[in-house]
Amino acid sequence: MNMQLKFKTFKMFQTQIFKINSEKPSVDAAERFIREGSVIALPTDTVYGLACDASNACSVKALYDIKGRDDLKPVAICVADLKSFKFWGNAEHLSDELLNYLLPGPVTIVVEKSENLHNPYLNTGTSKLGIRIPNFAFIQNLCQKLNNRPLALTSANRSSEPSSLSISEFKELWPKLPAIFDYGKIGLTEENRLASTVIDLSEPGRYTIIREGVAGFLTRKCMKTFNILEK
Repeated sequence: MNMQLKFKTFKMFQTQIFKINSEKPSVDAAERFIREGSVIALPTDTVYGLACDASNACSVKALYDIKGRDDLKPVAICVADLKSFKFWGNAEHLSDELLNYLLPGPVTIVVEKSENLHNPYLNTGTSKLGIRIPNFAFIQNLCQKLNNRPLALTSANRSSEPSSLSISEFKELWPKLPAIFDYGKIGLTEENRLASTVIDLSEPGRYTIIREGVAGFLTRKCMKTFNILEK
């Protein structure tokens, strides 16, 4: 069975739910699903997300189908560290000091894609790419085990619906996912539902806030500190 045919039958999954109470076995299981080309649900430092191998065209196509997302609407990628950030995105104009101020954390930084990422289904309508390093050990460890393979990452909900702070809030997606990694409820307040702040730093010395998110105030403060001007 080819990958395209497999993902046309994703509704037949008998979903496995993994409790993240013993970190290594959970990370090992998540790595196995990602390497197999699956889309899985997992926790981040803000909301629950849908994740897959960003370099796998069929996996990214399935992620869009599961979420009901417009093909031209971008998704971010998630990486383990700044070295990976610079490999997948063109960030020569951004200092390590600035990047370390924002990352890891609830901020998605948009830069131009590097020549290293070739996927016809990933952000087809733009040359830019949002990159995240969540401040969450489970997902950082998963990215490290994938040996610099990036995760395509978007919130675990149907497109235009509220993001999810617990796995019960996206129950309608369960049959479309082979695995869900459950960390309980994320965050103590509804503010987490705002998800990560998205900032475009693709132009040297300039920024645009694309989504205010949970860290909008601190991100703007950072821009002022580094003398980066709002467009």
